[in-house]
This record gives sequence, structure tokens and C-alpha cells, in this order.
Amino acid sequence: MTADSLAAQRPVAARRPLFRRRSAIPGFGLTLGVTLSVLSLIVLIPLSAVALKAAELSPSEFLAAAFSQRALAAYRLTFGAALVAAVVNGVFGVLTAWAMVRYEFPGKTILNALVDLPFALPTAVAGIALATLYAPNGWVGQFLTPLGIKAAYNPIGVTIALVFIGLPFVVRTIEPVMRDLSADVEEAAASLGAGRLATIWRVILPALGPAWLTGFAMAFARGVGEYGSVIFIAGNMPYKSEIAPLLIIIQLEQFQYAQAATIAVVMLVVSFLMLLVINAIQAYSRRFV
Repeated sequence: MTADSLAAQRPVAARRPLFRRRSAIPGFGLTLGVTLSVLSLIVLIPLSAVALKAAELSPSEFLAAAFSQRALAAYRLTFGAALVAAVVNGVFGVLTAWAMVRYEFPGKTILNALVDLPFALPTAVAGIALATLYAPNGWVGQFLTPLGIKAAYNPIGVTIALVFIGLPFVVRTIEPVMRDLSADVEEAAASLGAGRLATIWRVILPALGPAWLTGFAMAFARGVGEYGSVIFIAGNMPYKSEIAPLLIIIQLEQFQYAQAATIAVVMLVVSFLMLLVINAIQAYSRRFV
């Protein structure tokens, strides 16, 4: 009788390993439980409370509060300005990260610190500074006013504020990927006859695509919920330069808590759907990297 036949005749329990394979992450069950508990306390329970507060309204009252003309104007400005600012940051964030990774120049350390400044600067201080710069009599606004450009106290000012606070998200997300992208890849593409545009389009951008989408999504999400840096430069005029977070604050000051929760629920749903689409595109693009 061969050794293989003897091994086959042994009981199944005897063929089992003496020690169970340990998890790659020690204490996975404990860490997962703690993670879910913290997320429930910090995210799920507060969001559920907002939804429950909005549910106090009847369907007609909910629709009236969520889709009034003033609320729709606030939604358009909030999501539109956040989207435009995210696109602007997506372009200039790549250029900034490219310059900081690929080149050495005087003042690079200072520029690196300035990129992170919106992270550390209080949003109210940023709003006051931007309003001072871009007001009609400000340091920058006084040169734009004769050209017919009003950069403050209108939707343009909202976009400027969102660009300011969103740029670091794109730069810091792309920068590590760009450091891992060796310059040899560009030289190899050039040696195969690819021009600069072809190298950028077919080599560099596909490698940066997932990271770029991540930074874009983070900048967009930050812009949708931004309040402090916007109210000082927006003008806060209903139907024109009033953002949705400010409308929520106004409803709360008027003790209309259910109406404020309704607007918050609409913003939550729209933001979640847009981020879900962006994450789906990001996951799809990773298949081709």
C-alpha cells in the first residue's frame, strides 16, 4: 500500500493542521468591532438623527422646505461652485505637484508650507483674508473692478474661497503617486518616439488617474460643506450668493429645526450619490492602471 493511499485513508480530523492559520491582522474581530462602534457614534447616529428630525414633516411640508426656490438657488450655488472649484484644483493641483516633485528651485520649502496653509488656517480667517483681497477696494479687487470683474460678494467669490481651501487635497493626494512615477518612464516613452503630449496623455495621466479622482472627490466634498471661509466673501444674498450651509444656519436661528434638517438631508443624499459615482469611476479606472 502506497503512502498516498495511507494518507487518503486517515480520518479527516487527523489530516487537519494542528494550528489554525492566524489572521494577517491580529485582533481583527476586536478592531472591526471598535471601528464599527466609533463610526456609528460619530457618523451613523448623527445622520440618522438628522433624517428622523426631517421625517417629522409631512410629505408636502418636506417638499416645500427641501425644494423651495430659495433652497434650489442655494443648492445650485453650493454644488456648482464646489464642482467648478474641484475642477480648477484638479488642473492646478497637478501642475503644483509636478513642479514640487520634478524640480528643485529656491523657495520650494516655503511653497510646500503654503500648500498646507489652508489645512491649518481657521476658515473664518481665510474668509476675512480673501474678502480683504478681492473686495472692490482690496489689494487685488481694485485692479479687477475697472475691468468689470467683481470677484467678491457674488458666486465668483464663493468659487475663489472653495479653490483656496480645496487645493491641498489634490496636491497631497497626487504628490506621493507622482514621486513613485519614475522619470525613467517618461524617458522610455520618449525613446519609443512619443511626443510630450502623447507621454502626458498615455503615460502620466493614466498613472495619476485614481489619485486625481480621489483628490477631486475630497476637494468637492470639502467645498460642499464649507461655511466659514465662504460667508465673508459670498455676500450672502438670497437667490444669488447664499450657500446651502448658510441657509441651514438661518433656519436654525429661526427655530425651524425640521426645515433645516430637511435641507441637510437633501445635501447629504446628493453628496453621497455624487461621491458614489466618483468612487465607481475611480474603481473602474484602476482596472486599467
